[in-house]
Amino acid sequence: MNARRIVHLALVGLLVLSVAVACKPDPPAPPAPEVEPTPPAPRPEPTRDVTPPPPQEPEMDPRQKALSGELIGANDYAHANGLLGDVYFAFDSSALDQAARTRLAQNADFLKGDDGQAFIVTLEGHCDERGTNAYNLALGESRANAALDYLVSLGLEASRFRTQSYGEERPVCEESTESCWQRNRRAYFRLTGRR
Repeated sequence: MNARRIVHLALVGLLVLSVAVACKPDPPAPPAPEVEPTPPAPRPEPTRDVTPPPPQEPEMDPRQKALSGELIGANDYAHANGLLGDVYFAFDSSALDQAARTRLAQNADFLKGDDGQAFIVTLEGHCDERGTNAYNLALGESRANAALDYLVSLGLEASRFRTQSYGEERPVCEESTESCWQRNRRAYFRLTGRR
């Protein structure tokens, strides 16, 4: 019985030892590192709007203002009363047909007369939307030059005229139809100055 008692005592001892280890307090946690207090963030300086003011358009000379207003009125009057009219062209062409020559002669009559002889004129060449931009710009220039050449043949001074091509960029009609395209293939007369 002795062996039995020794086993029993060993088991009780082992049990006591287990309980003692389990009940042992946890070791203290290491101290937290000291955190230095952060200084308060500096206050931002009030922002100043350093955006430059928008550029002002140069003041127009009163004579330029008067001329600009006069030109707008003269253009409106001349076009509304049929004194200046558009010259139309066939597709992909700068050739002048009989209707174009007739219109150019009427425009020349106005530009030779008392009301029109003092003006400088820009002949604007236009195209329909078909073709590349580069092609249409070249064709528009060709149309403006064809109108200019005919006006010079009627006795007007070439120095009174400027030419400008807009290609397809300024259509008067935006539908993709033949009747609309015909209206866009034109040379337009714009009074742009006094001589």
